[in-house]
Amino acid sequence: MSWVCEVAVTGSPDRTAPLAAWLSRAERPLLTALPSLDRLDAYVPTGEESRDPYNRKEEAPLLLLVAAFASEAGLRAAFAAPALREALEALPEGVEATVSALSRTFYAPSQDGRLDAPVSYVVRYTRPAADEALFVRNYVDSHPSTQAHLPGIRAVMCYFPLRDLALAGWPARDYLIGNEVAFDSVEAFNAAMLSPAREELRAHFREFPAYSGINSHFLMRRRRLGADVGEA
Repeated sequence: MSWVCEVAVTGSPDRTAPLAAWLSRAERPLLTALPSLDRLDAYVPTGEESRDPYNRKEEAPLLLLVAAFASEAGLRAAFAAPALREALEALPEGVEATVSALSRTFYAPSQDGRLDAPVSYVVRYTRPAADEALFVRNYVDSHPSTQAHLPGIRAVMCYFPLRDLALAGWPARDYLIGNEVAFDSVEAFNAAMLSPAREELRAHFREFPAYSGINSHFLMRRRRLGADVGEA
């Protein structure tokens, strides 16, 4: 398990270049100097088509920045440190950001917590559900074990919100649960979407407990930031 701070940045596509410049400036020393930081990953849209037959094309965030910590205490220290706020206050004009605290659990085939494959399908479910605890339990019991059978799968993760931790002045996403699966390439991901395991996942989806929130599916490319940050 790890504990993460997710910064989701949205805006029009013309903000991509200013945002990349911000990330280059903020990466050192502010973000990589966060207390107890284990790894820092930046996710951007792949720009390539997802062939998931069951989810519509959606406008992805311009950037997902995921700072991971080995302990909950480390995550809480990062939220209390001035470096995170200083980096966010320097974001370029014309973008909006949310800051969410979550715990992250790895499942087969990535129980060791390694995250090497660069292409991720980032899934988020937002509240509400009729019985939130039941929904989350059903998702965890059905999805990760089935996702492990997707051809070419390299990592499976679920994310659970820490609702008592927030960064004052910055809204958090109202997540119910998050999921992420990683592959070596977009081609590998698209091949997995044509597999029997994908059909089984859809069958699980049809049997989910009552849910009236919104779910999103973004095909993203990940890169590790900071050479001196924890290994992949």
